[in-house]
Parts: sequence; structure tokens; C-alpha cells
Amino acid sequence: MPVYIAMLRGINVLGRKTIKMESLRASFEALGFRDVKTYIQSGNVIFRTAQNSSASVAKMIRDRILRDFGFPVSIVLITSKDLQKVVQRNPFAKKKAIDPSKLHVTFLAEPPAKTAWKNLRALSGEPDQFLAGTQEIYIYCPAGYGRTKLSNTAFERMLSVAATTRNWKTVNKLSEMVKPDDA
Repeated sequence: MPVYIAMLRGINVLGRKTIKMESLRASFEALGFRDVKTYIQSGNVIFRTAQNSSASVAKMIRDRILRDFGFPVSIVLITSKDLQKVVQRNPFAKKKAIDPSKLHVTFLAEPPAKTAWKNLRALSGEPDQFLAGTQEIYIYCPAGYGRTKLSNTAFERMLSVAATTRNWKTVNKLSEMVKPDDA
């Protein structure tokens, strides 16, 4: 049974789109998902489902959140196997001069059009750096993510795909929370 990580964008930020994690877990369980776990208040949910279609699972979650909480939410869904690959492939994590607390990963809801990746060349965020992965973008922000121009909105505009960003600590914690035999 596949293990997924759902990353909800924009919940529990500045008192808007508030969802208690206990309620969020209950919503996921009501969808028939199993072994539901959350990590921190920003909407990271690990769960199992017999469903094999990521698009179908994401739609079920979006519809349930709208029904249960009354507002729409963007969702990025990734399998435990793909999350492990994201962690292993981070090109910045291997560099000694990089402060891991300044690393982030922007996850894309779906692969952008091949031509859209070219749009990223126009995006400059000096001194920040980014490198595109498969369905993720690795970001290094030496002055902190709060000051970067490399935001979800910027990537969404350039790639025409929904996105959400997690700091490197959260990405690693989610990876650890997935059982090794699930990856």
C-alpha cells in the first residue's frame, strides 16, 4: 500500500486558514486513509492508501478540506519513495560551505511543461541560489527564506504549477518519519 506525504500550502499562517492537526488527521482518516500522522502545524501529513493515482488522492483531499474547513487549499502530494530521492539528490546538502538551516525545497504539484523550466533562467535572487530537480526546486538562502525572491508565488508564476516550500529540517524529518521499508 503506497505511503504518501501531503503538503498543504498556506494553512495556519498568520491566523488564516486555521486547521488543528487533530482535525486534519480526522479528515484524512474519514477518507479511508490509514496510519495517518502529521508533523508540525504547517500541514504535513503522512498516510497510507490503496489508491495509486496521486491526482485522484489529491482531489479527494482538496474536496474534503473544503467540505470540512470551508476553504480551498493547494496540495502537493509525494510518495515516500520520491521524498527519499529528493533528500538524496539535494546538490546543496553535499557542499561544505552551505549552512543546512538555510536550505529549502520547493515541491511542485505536478511536473511543469518542459518549456516552462526555461522561464526560471529569468528568475534571479542573488545572493540566493536554486537548482531545479525533477518535480522540486532546491533553494539556498544565505540571508533566510523570509528575504528571498525565490518564493512559492515566483515559482508558480514562472512554471504555471502549484508549489509549496519546506525547510530542509522539515524535509529530513518527514523522510525519517516514513518507515525505511516504505521507501
